[in-house]
Amino acid sequence: MAQPTEQAIRELLDRQEILDCIHRYCRGIDRHDAELLASAYHPDAIDDHGIIKAPVAEFITWAFEGHRKNQHGHQHYVTNHSCELDGDTAHTETYFIMLGQNKNGTPLTLHGGRYVDRFERRDGRWAIAYRASLLEWVGGLGDPDLPPVQRVQPGPITRDRTDLSYRRPLEPTVD
Repeated sequence: MAQPTEQAIRELLDRQEILDCIHRYCRGIDRHDAELLASAYHPDAIDDHGIIKAPVAEFITWAFEGHRKNQHGHQHYVTNHSCELDGDTAHTETYFIMLGQNKNGTPLTLHGGRYVDRFERRDGRWAIAYRASLLEWVGGLGDPDLPPVQRVQPGPITRDRTDLSYRRPLEPTVD
């Protein structure tokens, strides 16, 4: 097997940094961690979610307010991902599914679509410069028909930095 070239290694690193950025977006929005969410964007980025097209700081405020008002919790999942690199610019398409545990109406709502992003590398850092969120479908589920169980969560589930995922070091709790 031939040795990878410096260019091939750089492209792999760039792709991974971009995908890590998309994952930071998901974690940041689900944990309502404004600092983490903002780190996925350049400060002058624009996010167009169809309902709102705004600078990133305004988008973050809007997103958190909407999720707090309408849902007990939510999770953003990303699946298929394509990335076209062109120097310090990249164009990506990432499929998403968002599940929301609603406070009113349908207990669980599912949203599916794609994030179409322009990434830019500035000062060695990849981040979103422009995002178009394309919502392609919405559906809902009723209450699950499952037998009741006694579940004790191994730590706090919150939409902030007290969530178990921030605990360092992560250790089992003693019963």
